[in-house]
Amino acid sequence: MRTGLLALAAGLLSLRFLPELPPGWLLLLLPVLGLMLLPFRTYPLAFFLFGFSWACLSAQSALDDRLTLALDGRTLWLEGRVVGLPEQADGVQRFQLEQVSSRKYRLPARLRLAWYEGPALQAGERWRLAVKLKRPRGQVNPHGFDYEAWLLAQRIGATGTVKAGQLLQPHRGASSWRDRLRQRLLEAPAHGREGALAALVLGDGSGLSPADWKVLQDTGTVHLMVISGQHVTLLAGLLYALVAGLARLGCWPRSLPWLPSACALAFAGALGYGLLAGFDVPVRRACVMLGVILWWRLSFRHLGVWTPLLLALVAVLLVEPLASLQAGFWLSFTAVALLALIFSGRLAGWGVWHSWWRAQWAMAVGLFPVLLALNLPVSLSAPLANLLAVPWVSLLVVPLALLGTLLLPLPWMGDALLWLAGGLLMLLFEMLGWLAQWSPAWIFPAAPLWAWLLGAFGALLLLLPAGVPLRALGLALLLPLLWPPLDKPSFGKADVWVLDVGQGSAVLVRTADHALLYDAGGNRNGFDQGARTVLPALRQLGVERLDELLLSHADNDHSGGALAVFSGLPVEQVRSGEAGELPRQLQALACEQDARWSWDGVEFRLWRWPQAKQGNAASCVLRVEAQGESILLTGDIEASAERALLASAWPLRSDWLLSPHHGSRSSSMPAFLQAVDAHSVLVSRGNHNPYGHPHPLVIQRYQQLSMQIYDTVQTGAVRIKLGGREVAHGMRNEPRFWREK
Repeated sequence: MRTGLLALAAGLLSLRFLPELPPGWLLLLLPVLGLMLLPFRTYPLAFFLFGFSWACLSAQSALDDRLTLALDGRTLWLEGRVVGLPEQADGVQRFQLEQVSSRKYRLPARLRLAWYEGPALQAGERWRLAVKLKRPRGQVNPHGFDYEAWLLAQRIGATGTVKAGQLLQPHRGASSWRDRLRQRLLEAPAHGREGALAALVLGDGSGLSPADWKVLQDTGTVHLMVISGQHVTLLAGLLYALVAGLARLGCWPRSLPWLPSACALAFAGALGYGLLAGFDVPVRRACVMLGVILWWRLSFRHLGVWTPLLLALVAVLLVEPLASLQAGFWLSFTAVALLALIFSGRLAGWGVWHSWWRAQWAMAVGLFPVLLALNLPVSLSAPLANLLAVPWVSLLVVPLALLGTLLLPLPWMGDALLWLAGGLLMLLFEMLGWLAQWSPAWIFPAAPLWAWLLGAFGALLLLLPAGVPLRALGLALLLPLLWPPLDKPSFGKADVWVLDVGQGSAVLVRTADHALLYDAGGNRNGFDQGARTVLPALRQLGVERLDELLLSHADNDHSGGALAVFSGLPVEQVRSGEAGELPRQLQALACEQDARWSWDGVEFRLWRWPQAKQGNAASCVLRVEAQGESILLTGDIEASAERALLASAWPLRSDWLLSPHHGSRSSSMPAFLQAVDAHSVLVSRGNHNPYGHPHPLVIQRYQQLSMQIYDTVQTGAVRIKLGGREVAHGMRNEPRFWREK
């Protein structure tokens, strides 16, 4: 049994690592082959083929439901029903639309939409909307968050922006009860922690501020504010313990067997909590796991711990094979497996506090390699924070919040309990805030595969019982993960990363011992590219400090993320073509005309139009040369600045050109392009941006000069090994079956 389950799980999990999906005819043939192998000793292979085929067919179905290329970027009138809880922040409502229909076109079954300055939406409403639709596409950066994988796991076939809308049908009865309950929770006095209560009760985290989420991330306690297996299991455990306690005291009716009653009540409570939370993917996963565990407790206690865990894993993947694309899936199952590893098969018992502390220590060690593999930050204070926060939330806040929610119809009792729960949350966040300031989360540099495998094996050794030989070797094996070997350029060469920051610019230039960042991305609608994209990429690439933060000019798409980078990394110097227009915290210096310097055999040179007063024309231009190969970074200079640059004696000839002003029609004059004489041009821009960058006329000019075009929308982040005369590498070209090519 266990062998077949392992093979089935392996087949289902293999989906996560496929570069592309097999053809349809092969997916139909594999189950037939599996049936032929099933009666013999080759049955594990048969189970593997069953799992593999089912996972691939499910993924292909989700891919086929994506928006067609012909409709990408078009604005259409469509109808659909709002589902879930719409999220509202910074004047933007984000929501999901299902039952989508259009008079002329076939559309995906589920959309994720944004409505700027739109009316308040409620679940269950049916709308007629004018939406600019986009195929699922996200930014692709080194070791960054994979938005496209997340969308596919949610089976979202398109995203879009609402331009106009008309309410066709208001919400009906119970369809919007979660919306009404959320509003009631947000109105209840809770010491300013109403948003956290809504997160614990309904799974709606939109009421938490970015500062709150950062505190939770820095302390490794994000799992406490999302309804996950922990909260569902807690409620089920309390209900189970209630029945078991009554049975032990002789207060349970003898006509009802206490064990089946306890299991049934626990599962019913978990389902009810899941319904309250919207029954999202993590909650469904938790309910499936709990159902398997209770079934095991009722009928198959002789199977031990690992078999029900394996059953739960298989059940979750059979229900939703795309769950393996989500970080929460790996973290939840790994956490349960770690607890089973450290608490099963021990010869001696531990005290309560010893067991609790060991659990936190084991989580920190065991999840460390997993967090690195998932490109997630690691909180060094997480063991200490969770030591107090988990029982504080699980045993005090959640029961009070749920009970207070149930008693809200009573005049004052529900509000009083919520007030008390909010006070406890206020104290908790104060403690977590202090810990976050003392020890914020750390993003470790990406480690090569061999280093990760050694570190994972080392973590496993440390978690084994004390009598296991060579257990202490695990500490030494963790060292390659803590201090991984970095891929730094050699003397005289430079690594250039053109990051994918949407409609904006951010270019990292790194030599053997120095690093320069040219622009830092934008900050719009609460999405800070500096904090969410640029800074994590720098950390993952092993950049510990910036010798120079060079902001071409003060436009938001170039400098909006600068404060986040400046706060997150030591920065030796900040310069800009519009130093006076930047925030004072940056202490920016003016871009010096024809300033030159050399780092590790790599030459740097600046230029700024002296007659430029402000705006695009004041952009600071940077030229970097390594062993005769050069790149020209131009900011947003336009035709007037290009003509001034041509008239100067400044060396323009370069091998690589960052397209001026993202390929705007007002730049990239033919004479300028001929003078630069680059063999390749890099266009940093956002998909379907409102400015129409790059302009078709500019693209035509590039093509007429036989320039190779690297567009971040098409290539993702681009890496150039300057000085090596090598072909640039676009990260979107890395094989991922879910990634738009």
